[in-house]
Amino acid sequence: MSESISRRKFLCIAAGCAAAASVAGCSDITHTSFFRHNFRDMTPDELKKIIADLEREHSATFGKQVLVGVDPPMDGVSFAYALDISRCIGCRRCVYGCVGENNQSRDPQIQWIRVLEMNKEKGIDFQEANPYYDAEEVPRPGHFYLPMACQQCENPACVKSCPVGATWREKDGIVVVDYDWCLGCRCCLSACPYGARRFNWGKPTLPAEEMNPDTHYLGNRPRPKGVVEKCTFCIQRTRRGKYPKCVEVCPTGSRKFGNILDPESEIRYILEHKRVVVLKNELNTHPRFYYFF
Repeated sequence: MSESISRRKFLCIAAGCAAAASVAGCSDITHTSFFRHNFRDMTPDELKKIIADLEREHSATFGKQVLVGVDPPMDGVSFAYALDISRCIGCRRCVYGCVGENNQSRDPQIQWIRVLEMNKEKGIDFQEANPYYDAEEVPRPGHFYLPMACQQCENPACVKSCPVGATWREKDGIVVVDYDWCLGCRCCLSACPYGARRFNWGKPTLPAEEMNPDTHYLGNRPRPKGVVEKCTFCIQRTRRGKYPKCVEVCPTGSRKFGNILDPESEIRYILEHKRVVVLKNELNTHPRFYYFF
């Protein structure tokens, strides 16, 4: 495609071709997801129709009733996350709890959370980190563990890098992706300094019996091949007053989550009274994911 032709112009041209094809008796390709408006630009009627189509499609695919929510940010709420490094044991229950909750592909396997095993003597050293540790028992002597996922930055490099506006930061601090607007160019993957985004190189496989039918348009609904996905603080849960799944399944209580605008919240107490660090602070991304001791 010529660089002088924008995506929107291309869609207009293609839509004209589709109209001509429709007159000739061919199917209307503008009904496909590629031609949907960006989530932020949809009218209520458009969104209602698309949600109905998605629910019907996913319900037929998985043989169960699938709901696709569009819960908006709550007023007066801005989410933040904290993780106690001294208590994490590296069991990876968060990883697999997240996989089940957020309908991540089993084959090829996609995981939004990655747990790094670090050497206690060297501290937080990413060159020495081991994300592939295999141990019969954890924690292993002489090591500590650093789980990583999307840092939900206030100044996200991934958002700046997206050429079509398929990813953005919501009012409650969650950085989201419109899967139907994503071109799969992977600019955001290159821009993210935390390695937090995943790309569907193959057609995602999700067994029907393991599919979570409670989904959100900008979160854990089934994704197609060729798009980027990431942690959304379990948007389908947290916008309804629940904890993210990783917080719920953590056996040591290492993970904390809440409204940073609430002076009485646990997350505010941690920020004000604990030794808190953010990863790669020098990059000025201002993560909303805090680590503490």
